[in-house]
Amino acid sequence: MADFQDRFMRQHAPAGARALEIDAGLRAYMLGVYNYMALGVALTGIVAYATASSPALLQAIFGTPLGFVVMLAPLGFVLALSFGINRMSVGTAQVLFWLFSGVMGLSLASIFIVYAGADIARVFFITTAMFGAMSLYGYTTRRNLASMGAFMFMGLIGIIIAMLVNFFLVSSALDFAISVIGVVVFVGLTAWDTQRIKEVYLSGYGEEVLAKSAIHGALSLYLDFINLFLMLLRLLGNSRN
Repeated sequence: MADFQDRFMRQHAPAGARALEIDAGLRAYMLGVYNYMALGVALTGIVAYATASSPALLQAIFGTPLGFVVMLAPLGFVLALSFGINRMSVGTAQVLFWLFSGVMGLSLASIFIVYAGADIARVFFITTAMFGAMSLYGYTTRRNLASMGAFMFMGLIGIIIAMLVNFFLVSSALDFAISVIGVVVFVGLTAWDTQRIKEVYLSGYGEEVLAKSAIHGALSLYLDFINLFLMLLRLLGNSRN
């Protein structure tokens, strides 16, 4: 009876009141997505720094075949969350997201060896500013970014292919081009993913679906942020080597 009354009141509430309710719910949903994403990035940073601070741990990971496992494991988590999240419980999806963030920290520990801490911190703040600006644009713009998102996704495929080619060519010019294009691609994907996450909430799914979608959305923004950070670090960081 109470559920029927609640639905009746929602359906017959003034349009302005419904709009305010939707807006408040959307802000809470997006805040939850950003909290997941920010905590994931923080966990990655902590694990990466702690790993880089331990020569024994670095040797155990990157000096043995375990390094290949650590480098490839994040891809497994991404695939599991991307294609299997609908069959998982919310709790399982959360655990996988935190495990993914931690394993990413292990795989990114090497950047503390290659780059100075000051460079890493500087690029991190630049990345945060760029990510925040583009995410805000994706949230507030009335322009449909679907076509841009499709173009950026094609650019992402091109970057992956170019990186595989450059693995054999070892061309500094191609590496520079990959980094520049990568920044453009992940800046664009940040805006597109933000708009896509917003549209998921406005589609009116149930609570469980939205809870899973918040985790999946956080994963998308996390990947945009980390990859943008790495591309900027390649451009702006001074390698110790």
